[in-house]
Amino acid sequence: MAHKAGFVNIVGNPNVGKSTLMNLLMGERISIATFKAQTTRHRIMGILNTDEMQIVFSDTPGVLKPNYKLQESMLQFSESALSDADVLLYVTDIVEKPDKNIEFIEKVRRMSVPVIVLINKIDLGNQEVLTQVVEKWHELLPQADIIPISAIAKFNVDIVMRKIKDLIPDSPPYFGKDQWTDKPARFFVTEIIREKILLYYDKEIPYATEVVVEQFKEETKTIHINAVIYVERDSQKGIIIGKQGKALKKIATEARRTLEKFFQKSIYIEIFVKVDKDWRNSEKELRNFGYQLD
Repeated sequence: MAHKAGFVNIVGNPNVGKSTLMNLLMGERISIATFKAQTTRHRIMGILNTDEMQIVFSDTPGVLKPNYKLQESMLQFSESALSDADVLLYVTDIVEKPDKNIEFIEKVRRMSVPVIVLINKIDLGNQEVLTQVVEKWHELLPQADIIPISAIAKFNVDIVMRKIKDLIPDSPPYFGKDQWTDKPARFFVTEIIREKILLYYDKEIPYATEVVVEQFKEETKTIHINAVIYVERDSQKGIIIGKQGKALKKIATEARRTLEKFFQKSIYIEIFVKVDKDWRNSEKELRNFGYQLD
């Protein structure tokens, strides 16, 4: 039997469950998944290996109209996923308008590779609503397969996986068989800390923060981490730290617990907070934080 390998890129609007789906397809936690929009800021690859197949999943930021340079970079990550996909998963849900980002959908419509539209959160509607949504997506992307799913209930996810395996082309593996992501360990530290910020702070705070790991010292049984949370204003710094440092301590504690499960090692972590005014609109700072702007 020939070996199969290919890139399965996941795109869609914010807050439709792309990251949850990615983790389910991978069988382990790769992308952070919260109830808030714009959770994913980078393009994150997860590499699923079997003896006869390698599937390279790629989770991308939600498609939106950019309001500042950070969001411009996020949109570029999503658009880049259209150029190198062997299979494209377009994730939507039963409540959002199908033509919400029609310009991006037009680009998907012109693709020659297989496209699968996944209508998530079907538990939030009824059969009549689902039928209407499916018909609209058939009009927008007539070449696509359409599969209703519920990522949170794991409904039809096995069908999606079988479809992907059928569509992956014959190819030798692109990555080593022991590799499961293209991101370094430091990246997942920043993502897990950012996840805790998204969960525990309201309004603008999570979107005005960026996390940088300044030290990652790994030993046999332990990892020592120093990280910095950057914010845009002094008032935001005060909110992140909290009264007598309690809010920041909570973030560090929750991040440590998750990181210990992730790395299967004891974690010693210190987190500091610094102000970097208007970093979301600074090309220089965004490049320093690892965003693409070209």
